Amino acid sequence: MFKIKTILCPVDFSDVSKKAVRYAQEFALGMGASLMLLNVVEPRPMAVDISLNYVPLEEDLEKAATEDLELLLGELRAAGIKADGLVRIGNPADIILERLNELDVNLIIMGSHGKKGLSRLLMGSVAETIVRRAGCPVLIVKDDEKEFIGEA
Repeated sequence: MFKIKTILCPVDFSDVSKKAVRYAQEFALGMGASLMLLNVVEPRPMAVDISLNYVPLEEDLEKAATEDLELLLGELRAAGIKADGLVRIGNPADIILERLNELDVNLIIMGSHGKKGLSRLLMGSVAETIVRRAGCPVLIVKDDEKEFIGEA
């Protein structure tokens, strides 16, 4: 019998990402699996800002993401889930795929923003790349879902 031991849930703190965390929480509880949250901070091209407005660097974004991740992890642990988290800098799809073997992941649960048209063509779809290249099952939580199953 196939046993789910480790669930990877990439998070970007969007609404659909938080919805994916709720799905991952339910799966982890039901299967007795551990849950690994992963946030990837995308590198930003360096540009000169002549207005002298402060633009957060990757390190600042990484620190903020770590703080947000700790809040989510606290909620999951309070619900009795063995949960941990990582924040990395890089290309989201590449980092997610690199972590699969390292963390011995059996299932990925992630959100999809449902980009279409030019936006998808220019930026690509992280979820689509993961579905195509992951060596384990992937559950995609869609942005257009109106309500989480089981919510009142």
